[in-house]
Amino acid sequence: MKEKVLEVIDDLRPFLMNDGGNIELVKIEDNIVYVKLEGACSGCPMRALTFKDGIEKSILEKVPEVKEVRLVED
Repeated sequence: MKEKVLEVIDDLRPFLMNDGGNIELVKIEDNIVYVKLEGACSGCPMRALTFKDGIEKSILEKVPEVKEVRLVED
């Protein structure tokens, strides 16, 4: 499952990097994925939308065994 999640993250990374941001997989525990937004994404006012409609949606669609995606704050 970790490999599948990392593949989705790697697909999303270029879009985040275009805006000066990045994403890091923190951990996977009990089928819950924890990610952290970095760079410009960490303080962006659109980060909640980016997370919900982009990152979370993509991971849940492409890795069905994941039951939840959580955003880790600094």
